[in-house]
Amino acid sequence: MTTAYDFTATDIDGRPRSLDEYRGKVLLIVNVASQCGFTPQYTGLEQLERKYQAQGFEVLGFPCDQFGHQEPGDEAEIKEFCSLTYDVSFTMYAKIDVNGDKAHPLWKWLKDEKGGFLGIDAIKWNFSKFLVGRDGKVIKRYAPTDKPESIAGDIEKALG
Repeated sequence: MTTAYDFTATDIDGRPRSLDEYRGKVLLIVNVASQCGFTPQYTGLEQLERKYQAQGFEVLGFPCDQFGHQEPGDEAEIKEFCSLTYDVSFTMYAKIDVNGDKAHPLWKWLKDEKGGFLGIDAIKWNFSKFLVGRDGKVIKRYAPTDKPESIAGDIEKALG
């Protein structure tokens, strides 16, 4: 059976990383963008990471430019923006596609595991979120409008 640990992604510094390094942790995997109305959610995501990291929780940010061209920068620009504007310390990955033929395999799998509203699998917008349990399986999918702080209860439950 496939789990999140079976995938590899390139981090924001250009290094391939196996998600197996997160084995046994609870993950919140998010498609992010720097020029979106939801961009202030970076603050809440960072707060979740800092609050629960010692218990085995990590946020993984995947920049995506498929929605309204709201992530136009390259990886260096994205990294600088996230660091300077939102003090992001959680792991950021290289820009990817989440929909379409070129969608990253991790995101194809996430969508297959937890379909969206009305059974439509496609990611609708930036800041869609997937909570992954310690076993590497998707627990829940959240809409872009779900604020990070509203997910805290589910994270605590997953951390057990």
